[in-house]
Amino acid sequence: MPDQVVSATEAARQELAQLRERFGPLMLFQSGGCCDGSSPLCLHEGGLLVGPNDLLLGEIDGIPFYVDAEQYERWNEPAFLLDVAPGAGDAFSLEALDGLHFVSRTPGCPVGSAAGTEASATVAGS
Repeated sequence: MPDQVVSATEAARQELAQLRERFGPLMLFQSGGCCDGSSPLCLHEGGLLVGPNDLLLGEIDGIPFYVDAEQYERWNEPAFLLDVAPGAGDAFSLEALDGLHFVSRTPGCPVGSAAGTEASATVAGS
């Protein structure tokens, strides 16, 4: 697993801070293709039951970031940069209420985001 597995742009961190202020503890889960494609979901902490096949990749400002372990392996264990974009995404994800949606960017995909700059995240196990 890379040293820096999850990180976030400043815009994503700001949206997470606002959501946490409104809704309390949060969790992030990188979807593997159901519902809204492969978008990260932001949910109330415990809003999704984490199972033995789910992998905690790290935290962004204290918010845990999970992915299905098999999916993560199929994707060749990428690092994720959490960003935010305009337009509602999955109705289950809390940022949709703000007319936004979180996106995950990986080194294999161009980042080119004007939304913010990359910021470090605390990674579990490091």
